[in-house]
Amino acid sequence: MRLARTAALTTAFALTACLGVTDAGAVDKTYGTEKARVTVKTVASGLNHPWGLAFLPDGRMLVTEKEGNLRIVSADGRLSPPLKGVPEVDDRDQGGLLDVALDPNFAQNRLVYLSFSEPGPNGTTSTAVARGTLSADGAALTGTRVIFSQKPKVQSRKHYGSRLVFDRQGQLYVTLGERSEEQFRTQAQDLDSHLGKVVRINPDGSVPADNPYANKQGALPEIWSYGHRNIQGAALHPQTGALWINEHGPRGGDEINVPQPGKNYGWPVVSYGVNYNGTPVGTGKSSAPGMEEPIYHWTPVIGASGMTFYTADAIPGWKGSLFNGGLTTREVVRLELDGTKVTHEERMFRDLGKRIRQVSQGPDGALYLLTDAGDGEILRVAPAANR
Repeated sequence: MRLARTAALTTAFALTACLGVTDAGAVDKTYGTEKARVTVKTVASGLNHPWGLAFLPDGRMLVTEKEGNLRIVSADGRLSPPLKGVPEVDDRDQGGLLDVALDPNFAQNRLVYLSFSEPGPNGTTSTAVARGTLSADGAALTGTRVIFSQKPKVQSRKHYGSRLVFDRQGQLYVTLGERSEEQFRTQAQDLDSHLGKVVRINPDGSVPADNPYANKQGALPEIWSYGHRNIQGAALHPQTGALWINEHGPRGGDEINVPQPGKNYGWPVVSYGVNYNGTPVGTGKSSAPGMEEPIYHWTPVIGASGMTFYTADAIPGWKGSLFNGGLTTREVVRLELDGTKVTHEERMFRDLGKRIRQVSQGPDGALYLLTDAGDGEILRVAPAANR
């Protein structure tokens, strides 16, 4: 049934593109934002809850769909059939195929990395990362294998994370959720568990020698930082090369952090939010000695997801800004920065009414947004033509 639906959507979209017919539901709007006048237009539609996006060297896009499909999307919005060689995912509830990233040496090795919810025994799952080689014809990943699997697997279908970011040394950061349920989430504080962690691995899944717990007995060596809740946005700072993340709070307390090696970010001992039933989180306090403060937080939450620093010249007023997707508030949030201090916030595109899952900067200097819906879209945000 799923394959039939996917084929039908792909065929219908391809016919529409070939005939030059405009989708009646497509976005084509102009906005006067604080720093620029921009247009937001639909590039592609017909994606089933798209989650991650990576630009290929030729400008095409690799896009994941939550249900387990990886597709190539052309610049004019044509969707490829699902690529073969993608690992099996458990797409129940918040699970599925999540982020996608290209190897820093993709031009030479064509390696593609995927994070996903990996099924285990007796209904358990965990977040995992696999890599495979994109075939010359773009129809498949070959030699796909899992290079990292979160420990332990648990019986939860929530809070998988997960974003994939390579640092300047070629190591891979993987952001992980703490799996939500009260009986599991306390493991965010435990160094013998990957739940609620940022991990850092080599491209083959081995452990970098300078990881903070690489040689600590009783600790999992992949751990970079801990005490996180559910990290769904991550990006490298363009000047410092440091990893920045955003993570979901409970009822209140979405956070932006700059995770440092071996540091504790507090969950679920402290939080700027409360549990969904209104009870206090942990100690009921927002801070504690030995636990790092977020550099910024939102209450009410925005449902933080997707993150990118804008570095292009196409929209000069946005250069240096940090963009975050909002799932709950259905908007894009632009932050101006002075070092690690947020000095100004602008909220954009709320009238579209779309859950923004990912925000990426394209090679053309435009911003590309993934909308989280059964008929999900890729939206392009670019400078508006002069009036």
